[in-house]
Amino acid sequence: MASKKREAQLQTVVNTQGLWDEMLQNKGLTVIDVYQAWCGPCKAMQPLFRKLKNELNEDEILHFVVAEADNIVTLQSFRDKCEPVFLFSLNGQIIEKIQGANAPLVNKKVISLVKEERKIMEGEMVRPQYSEIPLIDVSSEDTGEGNYENTVESYSIAIIKADAVNRRKGPEIKKKITSAGFVIEAEDRRMLTEEQVRDFYSSMEDQLDFEEFVSTMTTGLSYVLVISKGKERQDSFEETEYQPEMEPKEASEYEDMTKAEFTPEVRMKRVSLREYLEQQEISQFCNVEENSANVTKFMNIFFPDFKIMKSLKLERTLALLRPDLLQERKDDILKIIKDEGFKILMQREIVLSEDQAKTVCKEFENEDYFEKLIQNMTSGPSLALVLLRENGLKYWKELLGPKTIEESIEHFPDSLCAQFAKESLPVSQLYGSDSTEIAERDIELFFPPQNTLAIIKPHVTLEQREEIMKLIKDGGFEVSMMKEMLLTPEEANKIYFKISAKEFYKDILEVLSEGPSLVMVLTKWNAVAEWRLMMGPVDPEEAKVLLPDSIRAKFGKNILKNAIHGASNIQDAIESIDKVFEADVPENPEYNESM
Repeated sequence: MASKKREAQLQTVVNTQGLWDEMLQNKGLTVIDVYQAWCGPCKAMQPLFRKLKNELNEDEILHFVVAEADNIVTLQSFRDKCEPVFLFSLNGQIIEKIQGANAPLVNKKVISLVKEERKIMEGEMVRPQYSEIPLIDVSSEDTGEGNYENTVESYSIAIIKADAVNRRKGPEIKKKITSAGFVIEAEDRRMLTEEQVRDFYSSMEDQLDFEEFVSTMTTGLSYVLVISKGKERQDSFEETEYQPEMEPKEASEYEDMTKAEFTPEVRMKRVSLREYLEQQEISQFCNVEENSANVTKFMNIFFPDFKIMKSLKLERTLALLRPDLLQERKDDILKIIKDEGFKILMQREIVLSEDQAKTVCKEFENEDYFEKLIQNMTSGPSLALVLLRENGLKYWKELLGPKTIEESIEHFPDSLCAQFAKESLPVSQLYGSDSTEIAERDIELFFPPQNTLAIIKPHVTLEQREEIMKLIKDGGFEVSMMKEMLLTPEEANKIYFKISAKEFYKDILEVLSEGPSLVMVLTKWNAVAEWRLMMGPVDPEEAKVLLPDSIRAKFGKNILKNAIHGASNIQDAIESIDKVFEADVPENPEYNESM
């Protein structure tokens, strides 16, 4: 027991993102043993660490930590590795990494850094400027120039053209692709630049109408997709070619054989994505790049963080705090959520209807306490949260523990179910979705999508437009429709119809006539209100005072040239979208007033 106590004092245990962030506040040098839960910390190095601590740490500038990579987002690149990794943090900055249990090298590095830190503290030397190292496991880094050279053969880049998106063929094309067994690994909806169009479609540049094509592609929204082959299946394609391993003998030789007796082994040749699109007669709407060198190039252009995001396996899930817990322990739960590395994408307080309560409590419908549970769930506001984290769905469920208080207290006393149990309910005060499919159902139930109209005005520069588009994406909006257009008086009236009789309307028309505007349909839960908040007050000067981080505060020049526009309410949004996009308009998601 004594040895275990010494080990606990020797190395601080860090097993959550919150504890990792707290550890980075250490002053001096921290030596971090990065480990995976299945193999544990490196015990072979502990005698060295104990010796170093005893010899060098009289002034408390040397710390030792064991950090579990499985539960810390920052250390995601070190997961599923059995070789020890030691990181060196100096005053919160990771400055060194050593692979493997190399005791002499670790010993030398620790002594050198501690001596250096003492000289700095005594004023004998100036602190060197260290470069913080990226937390990437060298054993898994790619070699060569491309970011995807080891895996690029399994991917294709596809672009669904702007005219197909405007004709609402995007969802249909994506559905055909996935139903055939291909997997859409990443998607971006964007207006391509002229350079990007000319580069991707360089094989078409000799065609007579190429310049017109470039113009079309750069004034409308396109879908850019990363597509993998997925798992091959016997039924992947109706047009699959069968290639027998051996030629069948003449039919006459099998006249006396039954059908069951003649089952020659066959193998299927799977067609490429390009061939499949041609077979489905949709290749004119969607172009594919399959050359590995070009795929690498366009991956780096359109999806520079694809490899990191792919390895993270980020998942959304719905979390729900029942009324009693929301009223009494909301801040405690939100702190746990933050400390465990979750990002809260959306949140709202909502008094559940009986139908909504029965949906999230369906698993208890045969229990004696079901009616009491529904009464409790509808008695006051609950807090609904959309959480994002690596393996978020599974991780949240593990934090919650069993769904009943009795089981959680008996077998999982550290679970959230046990920690926040209340006598009023025999079940957990917290809810989490059980699967990816249920999570998406739950999210749409509590956060139904809504469309709004948005405009980036002509005076905004291309660089500023890019910054605004990034803010839109970071704000959780999906750009459902987009086109660049000159807002003539006729077109402008479709948007500003409510103020067309005002005296200042002519000034608005003059500003809009200065060049093309970027007109968009933005989709998100509570999109109208969220977009108006992001825009800020109409007058940029007022916005700089009241909402200095708003778009108008950052990019507006004056009350007329205030960078952007947005619909005032849901009804105006629907009407404007219908008028501006006409036949191109996507179906507007139902806005559930009861939510």
